[in-house]
Amino acid sequence: MPATATQSSTGRRKTAVARVWVTEGSGEMTINGLSFEDYLPTIDLQNSVIAPFQVVNMVNKFDVKVIVKGGGKHAQAIAIRHAISRSLTQFDPENRKLIKPAGFLTRDPRMKERKKPGQPGARARFQFSKR
Repeated sequence: MPATATQSSTGRRKTAVARVWVTEGSGEMTINGLSFEDYLPTIDLQNSVIAPFQVVNMVNKFDVKVIVKGGGKHAQAIAIRHAISRSLTQFDPENRKLIKPAGFLTRDPRMKERKKPGQPGARARFQFSKR
């Protein structure tokens, strides 16, 4: 692969969808046009996003551009992590051996269950009245 190769991938968790472009560079990360630290306010969320780079020992070797929508901040962070992990496995298939056991390539499929007709919620029932 050429030195300026760019890998794009999609990551998902619940209703959050992240599109990621990973390019070899100096470690800059922008999410929806904002800096990485501004978009993800807590250290826990920031660490979960950069975890794939730490697992493969490539911190500050790639520039990342992210467009993410849907879900909350936590779901978005995990969706970004999922997409970055997919991109790193595209760069070097050997990375998969390190990333897969960490669980970063597994998509979290849990979604909110839909509301059913004749009920106030997905599982809740209206209160029964005998009289």
